[in-house]
Amino acid sequence: MAKVLMKGNEAIAEAAIRAGCEAYFGYPITPQTEVLEYMSARMPALGRAFVQAESELGAVNMLYGAACTGARAMTTTSSPGFSLMQEGLSYIACSEVPAVVVNIMRGGPGLGNIQPAQGDYFQMTKGGGHGDYSPIVLAPSTVQETVDLVILAFDLADKYRQPVYVIADGMIGQMMEPVELPELKPPQRPERPWALTGAKGRPRNIITSLQLDPPTLEKVNLRLQETYKRIRENEQRHEEYMTDDADLLVVAYGTAARIVKTAIAKARRDGLKAGLFRPITVNPYPYDTLRKAAEKAKRLLVVELSAGQMLEDVRLAVMDKRPIHFFGKMGGVVPMPEDVVDAMKKALAEA
Repeated sequence: MAKVLMKGNEAIAEAAIRAGCEAYFGYPITPQTEVLEYMSARMPALGRAFVQAESELGAVNMLYGAACTGARAMTTTSSPGFSLMQEGLSYIACSEVPAVVVNIMRGGPGLGNIQPAQGDYFQMTKGGGHGDYSPIVLAPSTVQETVDLVILAFDLADKYRQPVYVIADGMIGQMMEPVELPELKPPQRPERPWALTGAKGRPRNIITSLQLDPPTLEKVNLRLQETYKRIRENEQRHEEYMTDDADLLVVAYGTAARIVKTAIAKARRDGLKAGLFRPITVNPYPYDTLRKAAEKAKRLLVVELSAGQMLEDVRLAVMDKRPIHFFGKMGGVVPMPEDVVDAMKKALAEA
């Protein structure tokens, strides 16, 4: 399969098309606007639905409506826009319909800036909206991985009838790398007896998140918790890089993990044995595999483009059995590999 050079945002859009996305709804917000622009040309040309909504609120509710019909549907946004979508995403989760959401994260809080950041971690992985729901969250670190994980996101959304999120950041969205794309085929919609497609010849379907009777709503919640249990048992993904002999285990995801890999090569040339544990599913978080990887190391270092949000999940995994250090940058500041090497040396010096 031939490789093509693509910008991250455009690769995300084309991956969704190759995954059979039938309907896309979005609103322009930097640094993800190229997804919207790309879809505005490609989707109508393929006879598929494209709508530039009047706002992120409009986009997420259009996504909800399309998902209820059984269509493979997606929206994309960046951090402030994702904040506006929380109510609709809670509705989608409770209604048990599949949908895909991509968040190209930027610096915050507030309007912040358009530079790469990972400060949305809590909002993405811990639900974000109201109620007891727990979305699958996939975190690519390369443009090729955005392609692979966007395609996977559609499959997982169908499998579990839940929203699936893909989180990247402005750096991955804007960089260009060679990617391999699967063959373009017409959308193949699986059988969906629950979908709202008209009720001629069968009992009508009702999709709603409104359950005024408490015992009935509890049954819905219990069914959701069983779904999330199955997800935890079957959908955890991670990568380990040079961890077998590592004295220092560095934990990072997305863009931060790319930087850490370069830093590890530099550190090992200096005689410092470091390795990387990279969660690919940041929800469900691979607690057990991280715990096992940490047993081989003397110390851990968490590297994030935030104030230390994933740090809490690392602490839950390791349970104080190893010292944990933190190195983070905020507001769109991206560290150089040399900065990470300095943080590695500092962590080991405290041994």
